[in-house]
Amino acid sequence: MIWNKMKHLHGFNSDTVFVIQIADARAFSIVLRFLFLAMVFIMLLLSGSIFKGFSSSSHSISFSGFGDSAFESINAEALNLVLHDLKEEGLVKKEDKALIMSSAHGFDDGAALFNNEVDVVKDSDLEIKSSFPNESYDFVFTPSLDDAKFSDGILKVNGIVAFPLSIKPSNAKFRKPSHYKVVYLRPQQHGCIIVALRKLSMTNKLVDSSPKRKLLAAEAKTVALKGLEDVLLEPPENALAKSKEKFKIRYLPDLLGEHPLQGYKRRVFLSVGLSAENKAAIEWFHRNYPKKDAKFEIHSHIVAPEDSVAPHTDLSAWLSKHVKEEEYVVMKAEADIVEDMIRKKTTYLVDELFLECNNDWWQTGEKKSSRAYWECLALYGKLRDHGVAVHQWWG
Repeated sequence: MIWNKMKHLHGFNSDTVFVIQIADARAFSIVLRFLFLAMVFIMLLLSGSIFKGFSSSSHSISFSGFGDSAFESINAEALNLVLHDLKEEGLVKKEDKALIMSSAHGFDDGAALFNNEVDVVKDSDLEIKSSFPNESYDFVFTPSLDDAKFSDGILKVNGIVAFPLSIKPSNAKFRKPSHYKVVYLRPQQHGCIIVALRKLSMTNKLVDSSPKRKLLAAEAKTVALKGLEDVLLEPPENALAKSKEKFKIRYLPDLLGEHPLQGYKRRVFLSVGLSAENKAAIEWFHRNYPKKDAKFEIHSHIVAPEDSVAPHTDLSAWLSKHVKEEEYVVMKAEADIVEDMIRKKTTYLVDELFLECNNDWWQTGEKKSSRAYWECLALYGKLRDHGVAVHQWWG
């Protein structure tokens, strides 16, 4: 409803009438709220300057654009309203395990904030914060720059992280990480926006609609594969084959930057071959592979000799059963095994492969392989095309 308020302006022409049109209070409030939200969404989604930080190539994640000043104005009651609103939106479920990171002032009653299983920790509780296991929470509310740096590590895939974001232009420097999706934006009365992001995958995962495993960020993986050592177009002499200086291996963890293996819940090294060969390969792995302080499970998959009557095991079936897509797998195997994996489409389960390719140059006891060396090179190239960091194995 629109009505006119007319006021005669004395001191001017008495016939002059100043007319002010004022909207109904409720309608006016709705219009203002709509305009404010529209401005917020345009600023967030189109400017691109608000979302900056949160590195997509490692777990060293940085936030800016919000801090204690924004959070401290959100008391326990206001935070509880935010949490209930997230529940109403279906972003937080009753069975979720939640973590509330409070400012230095903390909250008197963490249980009152949330009906779920909830942990409340202050910024100053460094010992407690460092004890959180990776991917242990479904929901995290974080207020500060320092807390946000490690919230990605403790948040489960498909989990929600929420935080206040200042709308001041000087602080608007937060960029959405590539492995997160914005699922919630709500302006608050105290000059900030509550932002909630859903974690789509682990950091450094390859977002790919193909069957390839989503383990590494696409750009990082592409760069890493280009950084591998060159293939030897001709087989080396026996003496040179063991020369570390001549044939230095460029390992995948060294090509992926700082702490590339910490984001994986499980890391596996698998040697496939005869018992004695596996023992030697495992010893080599412990001496040479850059594990970056990460623990690896070691598996020896023994295959029967060619002239054995024992049934041959199906490595692809074993991998499909014992290895998950989100795990980091390094393998040493012979060409016949790998060719079978290609046929059965299980090479995507392996991140790094040391390929042993017996060929017409390679002496195997008294018997030489019928495989030509160019066939080894073709297999090598095919594996790289499949996204596997493959190296030539000379024994």
